[in-house]
Amino acid sequence: MVDVLGHLGMALLWLAPVWYFVDHRETGLFVLLGGFWFGMLPDVDLVLSNWLSGVHHHGVVHTVLAVTAFAAVLGPLVGWAFARIGRATGWFDARARAHATAVGVIVVWVTGVSHLFADVLSAPDASTRIEPLWPLVKGPVVMLDVLWYQSFWATWGLFILGVAANLVAWYLTRGRRQPTESHAAA
Repeated sequence: MVDVLGHLGMALLWLAPVWYFVDHRETGLFVLLGGFWFGMLPDVDLVLSNWLSGVHHHGVVHTVLAVTAFAAVLGPLVGWAFARIGRATGWFDARARAHATAVGVIVVWVTGVSHLFADVLSAPDASTRIEPLWPLVKGPVVMLDVLWYQSFWATWGLFILGVAANLVAWYLTRGRRQPTESHAAA
């Protein structure tokens, strides 16, 4: 598994397409900066294992099922916070506010799954293999072991790649959409 910065970089990489779906640049930045932190969500098992017996790192919390449950519970709260803060600051455009719950669910789910993907790329060498498709598939899926455990280069490389992907997407979408008066008024 990559270090924290690598997981955040993978979340940034997976959130880069947000720039193609927003009307205002502030909205994209707001979603990106408010959402990429959830790339660490599956590692909540490190805390839960102190309180609950049977919970261990790379266990049930490192599954698509658990990430989906987290997204279903936390996503609407994130969407509500996005809409509320966005309304007060003007950083969340009217279209995004109208779909704030969906935006929150998608952000939490995408970044959580990005964490699982990073672990699939890096977990087998020095850590417990994850079973991301449990309960549908028992046992680990194909483990690629492309990234070394806590590799400086992999961790920083993923983070720089995530930032670069967002800068490129931001640049490619600049001027693509201009908010209409009805969007600006809403």
